[in-house]
Amino acid sequence: MEQETKWVIQINEELKSINGGTWEHEKEQLWKRHCIYKIPPRVTALNKKAYKPQAVSFGPYHHGEEHLKEMEDHKHRALIHFLKRCKKPIEVFYHCMNEVVEELRDSYNPLDPIWMQDTPRFVQMMILDGCFMLEVLRGSDTTAPNHYADNDPVFGEHGKLYVVPYIKRDMLMLENQIPLMVLRILIQVETDTTQGDELLMEQILKFFSPGTVETGKMEVKCMHVLDVYRKTLIQQGPTHRTRVSKASRRKLWWGSWEQEGEIIRSATELQDAGVQFKKSRSQSLSDVSFMKGVLRLPTLVVDDTTEYMFLNMMAFERLHGGAGNEVSAYVFFMDTMIDSEMDVAVLHRTGIVVNALGSEKAVAQLFNSLSRDVAVDGEGVLDVVRMSVSNYCKQPWNLWRANLIHTYFRNPWALVSLVAALFLFALTILQTFFTIAQYYQPPDHSSPFIIPSPRPWHRP
Repeated sequence: MEQETKWVIQINEELKSINGGTWEHEKEQLWKRHCIYKIPPRVTALNKKAYKPQAVSFGPYHHGEEHLKEMEDHKHRALIHFLKRCKKPIEVFYHCMNEVVEELRDSYNPLDPIWMQDTPRFVQMMILDGCFMLEVLRGSDTTAPNHYADNDPVFGEHGKLYVVPYIKRDMLMLENQIPLMVLRILIQVETDTTQGDELLMEQILKFFSPGTVETGKMEVKCMHVLDVYRKTLIQQGPTHRTRVSKASRRKLWWGSWEQEGEIIRSATELQDAGVQFKKSRSQSLSDVSFMKGVLRLPTLVVDDTTEYMFLNMMAFERLHGGAGNEVSAYVFFMDTMIDSEMDVAVLHRTGIVVNALGSEKAVAQLFNSLSRDVAVDGEGVLDVVRMSVSNYCKQPWNLWRANLIHTYFRNPWALVSLVAALFLFALTILQTFFTIAQYYQPPDHSSPFIIPSPRPWHRP
């Protein structure tokens, strides 16, 4: 009875706060600060390995796991090098980080109560992980001086070749993020400048996307490294516009395409229908367009990290309200076009897919598995492209051309049979023509080869 009374009192207090507007406002502000999420089992069940770091932990979710403890000593060394180089006391960094500790903790959803109770330990983790991440980012800059030994197991040349690639992959996992604010504060205190954002973005882009995106174009605020990398892939707008009729512009969920017969065909079938594939002018995943029978797609390098990268970006879009749906829409669009290794071969020949996996069948299986249990917005750019491609394929000439190729030109024996039949048909027509022409042509008596018919003989 006492517990029931406490619960009733709690509900009444929450109702009062809702009427005053404070409770709902606080919840809304808290949701805005969430940006790093523990991925639910319903998502990780499809591929558990894709969401778990293998070399190093960043943040609280995987901190202290046995197979990641080896890197903790290297984090401590990185902090010492960082402090020695910037010549600033650790107390300054600790004080600045402690001032925003509540905002940093609110970035995680959920967060174990142990990190809420032990503030010094949480701040220590943020500083260690942040300094280590900065040292890794700066290690890829060949123009900057390297204060580490050549045989350093992480920051030396050997470490850059065999260890840093695994760290780089772990830095793109949603559960393995730290707020970008941590790195920003470290840079600002280190350099005594308020331009920490610009310097930080430059280092991240050089590390993940060297030479592809200019720093000045990153106008949108980012929340963590994964968010930065995702926005570099989608930030550039389409270079070509896709035209589609107003009647086709309607809101559709991805599951309704198949019901209405609007699901896009495979790359092989589109090619048979006369669709040409060309590379987009930019590398943005949003730069997909269709005009005058030409489907333009950005170049994508498919390697061992592609699966981890896409799954974590798609998990972020699924869990973070307002993140957008661009990556999920792109993956779903590619999956609809890739059914088999023949479709991968078509896209590979046109330079759209750069296959670093070796097997075209492996690339097809990769995209088929990525889009499982994926929902995309029915009003996105790619849905307009899908509608336009579908309308193009439904035109009588393109439909007849696709059916002809599919029926006769896929099988070489069917092609031989068709050519032979056409040849025999042509011979039959020619024979008929000459027969009819000979019948109607009058005889030429002037020809020396014509023997005159004998006169009838009469008895005298």
